[in-house]
Order: sequence, then C-alpha cells, then structure tokens
Amino acid sequence: MLSVFSSPGRYTQGKNATAALGQEMVRVGLLGPALIVAGQSATRLLSETWAKSLGEAKIVHSIHPFGGECSLHEVDEVVASAKRIKAQVIIGAGGGKVLDTARAAADALDLPVVNCPTVASTDAPCSALSVIYTDDGIFQEYRFYRKNPDLVLVDTQVIAQSPPRTFVAGMGDALSTYFEARTCVAACKSNMRGGGSTLSALALAELCYRTVLAEGVLANTLLSGLGFESSGLAAAHAVHNGLTAAAGTHDFMHGEKVAFGTLVQLILEGRPQAEVDELIGFCLSVGLPVTLAEIGLTNLEPALLRRIAEVATAPGETIHNEPFVVTPDRLADAIVAADCLGKHAKSKNYSHGWSTDETRIKQEGASQK
Repeated sequence: MLSVFSSPGRYTQGKNATAALGQEMVRVGLLGPALIVAGQSATRLLSETWAKSLGEAKIVHSIHPFGGECSLHEVDEVVASAKRIKAQVIIGAGGGKVLDTARAAADALDLPVVNCPTVASTDAPCSALSVIYTDDGIFQEYRFYRKNPDLVLVDTQVIAQSPPRTFVAGMGDALSTYFEARTCVAACKSNMRGGGSTLSALALAELCYRTVLAEGVLANTLLSGLGFESSGLAAAHAVHNGLTAAAGTHDFMHGEKVAFGTLVQLILEGRPQAEVDELIGFCLSVGLPVTLAEIGLTNLEPALLRRIAEVATAPGETIHNEPFVVTPDRLADAIVAADCLGKHAKSKNYSHGWSTDETRIKQEGASQK
C-alpha cells in the first residue's frame, strides 16, 4: 500500500483575511465568475468585504444562499446556480455543511473550490471529501473528490465573532483526530485518501491532540483536517454517523457527537483508565458532552440503541478500521458503558482535576512510528 498525504493547495490564516480573498485567489490562478455558497450570518457579515476584495481583483461574483443541509438536493441547487452564471470557481463561506456542499458542487462541475470557514466547529475546510446527509439530517454517505480545496482562507476576526459553542464543538471534532489516526496506523488501515499514513500525518494528529488540550481551538481547522484525512478515521466518527439516526441528536453539532464518539472508541478499545479520565476531564472542563443525555438521548430505548449501533457498523463505515471485529452488540455495549462513565465523572466533577500527560502521548506516538 502506498503512503498518501493530502493537503489544500494554499492555506491562508489571519485577522481580516477576507479582505485578501481576491488577491489570494489570483495568486493561485483562480478567476471569475465566482459563486459564493454562504449561510445567512456569513452573508450579513462579509458581503461588503467580498464585493470590495473580489472587485479589486476583477472577479465577478454571485451569492447562493445555503439551504441549511448538505444534502443531494442542496448540492443540485448549487450546481444549477453555478451553471446559470457560468461560474469558473465555487467559494464556500460558513460552517462545515456549507463547505461540504460547495466542495460537492465544485466536484460535480469539475471546478476549483475555495473554502472560507466562518466558524471553527469542524475540521472540514481542508479536506477533499463531503459528508452527505438526507434532507432530514440523517447521515447518508461520504463523498470523496480528486483533490483538496485550491485555497482555504481562515479569517480569525470572523471566527472570533462566532458563538462559543462552535469553538467547543470544533475542539470535540479535533479531539478524535489522534485517537482515530493512532488506531488506523496500528491496524495498517487506509486513510481517507486510500493510502497508508505517513509519519508526518501521524505527527500532525498527535500535535493536534496536544494543542487542543493546551491551547483550545488553535488545532480545530488545519491540524485536525490534515491529521484525519491523511491518517484515517475509526470508531469515533462512525458513532457520530450512527447517532444521526436518532432524531433527538439533530439539534447537536457534529463535534459534540464526535466527542462522545471518541469516548465510546476508547471504551471499545479497552484503553487505560488514565487516558479515558484525561479525555473526560477535558470534555467536562470545556463543556463537551460525555453522556447520552447531553446529546439529546435522555431515555434511550433498546430499539433505538440497536439502530444507532447498526448504522455505525454498516459495511464501509470507518469503525471497521478498528483492529478487531465490531458488531452492533459490541458497539451498543460500549455506548452504554461510555454513558455510565460519563455520568459517574459528572457526579464526581472530574473537570477540576484533569491534566494532560504529554510524555504518554509522545511515547505512544513514537511506538506507532
């Protein structure tokens, strides 16, 4: 198996970076017309800056209001809008689902894509894939593309104005990166690009975890994005996908469900209690969920638990990157056990005593290399 490392063509980050959007696009050879796929808040905050920046670069643009869900229907709507204006590039501006939709539409039209995240809630911006949902918000499929975004532009001034919950959710998504990467490397499984992990990818995944613990949101976009795509996903994201089958979880963010999925993965793998405690302690300290009730499942009926476990263990799911067979029954037990541990930790207020163990992390990373 060949090792494969993927990354965006250009990554630009800084305060008021949106003002340089047109200039950055020209630098990588992207010209108009451009279709901007954007949520309401992004349009409200940035439409004037887009007009000025793209105007100065002589890039004509139009805005397509995002419909709210990264579904096949929404992708088709964006494709139709792009065709109407004869777009030569698609720009996504908003959260993870907006960016996923922009990438899907760009791929359908064989156009370059620019991702401009306005929140640090997921590791979606740098990747060459989209998570497709039904119109009702239920996970449907991963869709993979030939290449990563041509440009990712992160305006930290915009990010800083987003709701605190989005920062925290992004930390939940980033938390899983190292644990899933470690599992994929140990099991010699393919990454999200169909190749083996590189030492660089695993090192970035490890750095992502240590940075999240020490600095909070600084790892949410670049480190997490490069780490997950070039090393792989495992149980944590599969559990997220399973949880989308429960309507009660639909009001909760991707990263919040991934955080609980990461706890489930550690339980499933039988990881040391100190590692589990460290994860739970951090989650409690920043407000990430560690129980089912915190993601909308106060009284989880056995039939719904079974459905969640079946979706998470469906053929082709990333949970099969675990180095052992994971059945729905085995996963259901791990979900219940994780919930029990989370409840116990909350009752004992573990967050007051959590601390990181960088020596352990470094040793484990070295052992995988």
